[in-house]
Amino acid sequence: MNPQPDMRQLMKQAQQMQVQLAAAQAELAQKTFVGSAGGGMVTASVTGAKELVGITISPEVVDPEDVELLEDLVLAAVRQGFEAADAAAAEQLGGLAGGLDLGGMLG
Repeated sequence: MNPQPDMRQLMKQAQQMQVQLAAAQAELAQKTFVGSAGGGMVTASVTGAKELVGITISPEVVDPEDVELLEDLVLAAVRQGFEAADAAAAEQLGGLAGGLDLGGMLG
């Protein structure tokens, strides 16, 4: 039989985790992640706060006869930037819940 967790200790741990989470989220929001497409012909810069902050397009990829290709490259670069930000967030924030001792309440 598992002993009941101390509610005061759980609350203290939850408050500490909340502070750590807020700090990690603020740190991520300040970081910039870059996605690219077309062999680097199109790049997109995004923040950890999911804000698109820049697009760079190489003139060689601009073809008035094939605007659809450029649109696809821009979309792919932006998606890759957001995926990089998501991966960094998962890595940085994922370990925070591991420190909370729920006294067997979840397992």
